[in-house]
Amino acid sequence: MAVDNARPGARRIWALTTMICVAAVILAADAISKAQVLDRLPGHPPVRLLDGLITLDLTFNAGAAFGVGTSYTAVIALIVCGVIAYIIRTARRLRSPAWTIALGLLLGGAMGNLGDRLFRAPGLFRGRVVDWINLPHFPWTFNLADASITCAAVLIAILALRGTRIDGTTPAHAAAPAPDPNLPSGSVPSPPAKGLGGPQGTQEGTRGGTDPLASR
Repeated sequence: MAVDNARPGARRIWALTTMICVAAVILAADAISKAQVLDRLPGHPPVRLLDGLITLDLTFNAGAAFGVGTSYTAVIALIVCGVIAYIIRTARRLRSPAWTIALGLLLGGAMGNLGDRLFRAPGLFRGRVVDWINLPHFPWTFNLADASITCAAVLIAILALRGTRIDGTTPAHAAAPAPDPNLPSGSVPSPPAKGLGGPQGTQEGTRGGTDPLASR
């Protein structure tokens, strides 16, 4: 029983640790890439890489991901704070590895862009996000935090369609009967014996359902 009681706690600690590590990797990669871009790209024309597959073009975005809502910078920053708080609160129920990765990607991306909102010009909650990645036939310039948020959204949509919950269960698991606490661990309840005609323990059940008058 001690092992069974410790297992959910161990899974929760593993899920929280994994989510934090994923978020930290995304946050660090986003911060380092923005620092490099701000150091090397200002005053230079866009840089084409991989035969034009990726173009490095420095822009400053006052809106949400992909330039949406440029007139509501402070509102977007407050919404992002709410999203981060919700992720941290929800993380206590994490048991699913896929949900752990998805929330880690979402948390890291949200924190990466929130850092720009808080610490970059023109001021607190009004800072502009550094965008620098442009793809062919894609109308917006974005950054690693935006890419992480997009990957998280796709993964969350897939998990929702499959019915996978944050705690790792599915509707099929929820509908399964609960184990009988009176049975030994790992045992399976036996089906009723064939030929029993009445409730267990009665005369009719022990005689296989035969007519009581016929035995007299």
